[in-house]
Amino acid sequence: MLKNTKVHYIIQFYKMKKSPEIKHVIIILLIISIFNSCKNTSAEKPVETKEKSSSVVNDTLIKKDSTEVPNILFDTNLYNKKITALCHDSITKRWPVKGPVPAPGALLPFHRLVAYYGNFYSRHMGILGSMPEEELIKNLELEVKKWSKADKTTPVIPAIHYIAITAQRNPGKNNTYRLRMPEKQILKAVDLAKKINGICFLDIQVGHSTVKKEVPSLEKYLLDKDVHLGLDPEWSMKDGSSPGKKIGTMDADDINFAIKYLSDLVKKHNLPPKILVVHRFTKGMITRSDQIKPTPEVQVIINMDGFGHPAKKRDSYNRFVSGYPVQFTGFKLFYKNDIKNKPFRMMTPEEILRLYPKPIYIQYQ
Repeated sequence: MLKNTKVHYIIQFYKMKKSPEIKHVIIILLIISIFNSCKNTSAEKPVETKEKSSSVVNDTLIKKDSTEVPNILFDTNLYNKKITALCHDSITKRWPVKGPVPAPGALLPFHRLVAYYGNFYSRHMGILGSMPEEELIKNLELEVKKWSKADKTTPVIPAIHYIAITAQRNPGKNNTYRLRMPEKQILKAVDLAKKINGICFLDIQVGHSTVKKEVPSLEKYLLDKDVHLGLDPEWSMKDGSSPGKKIGTMDADDINFAIKYLSDLVKKHNLPPKILVVHRFTKGMITRSDQIKPTPEVQVIINMDGFGHPAKKRDSYNRFVSGYPVQFTGFKLFYKNDIKNKPFRMMTPEEILRLYPKPIYIQYQ
């Protein structure tokens, strides 16, 4: 404290031969100076403590598990703005759907998903089994570029939509009329999605089985943050018919089971929100669709799955997808079946973006 410059000079001045009155003044100045010096010293201490505390926090962040999902602040205003934009900024009684705001890390509606669909074992089930991997990736990249150009406000994420459980015409060992794909094939789809910096959907055709039995069989893959789920009611034969003989159906209870199952995985394992795609091209494919309940952890897409010429596809979309709002919408394009009748062409991204609401998920088969 004696090293303080002001105090030092006051003391030196006091030692000089001065009158008692002046010395009294000097003593008062000395006391005030010492008091201020002590006050400034004590005020500096919290700064030192704060710096030490800060370094401890930084060390903790560095050592955190890299797989932990960061707690990103969610921009609710931007979410609502994007939702409204999907409806061409035109709000109706049906759209946009009132529902839960998604948890941080949600992909929709901040991105559009453009997917290639199918099964590697069969070229008849979609594009995934129709060509070598390099050619497949090249073609998907071209589709992604088309959509990026058509809607520059919405970044595009490529996706692989793989049928991991396929319906069968024969009952099989367990009389379930379904076949689960081997792990090697499922991982091939997951790895392909990672290779293109995209995401993967594992699709389920239950046959005579149930959603409750089949969804848990894919849990170990769904623990990957980039793996999502698909349900295809067309192949859910609740009346005992053989798959392919007629169009199947699922109820809201089936879909809500899948939503809850995924929600629990997200919460338990600290994952970003999952996406559930449900196919539809007739009214009966989904019963009680108004009872489907998306959660903050699971975003739901109803995907228009019908083929045909543009006018027919628009009609199916308006009647069975837009007409029965759930949360988000999707649209499937068929490389072969969509071009069989006049005008002998597929719909363009620009045409699809004029639909109400705009589909956020695009699938190519």
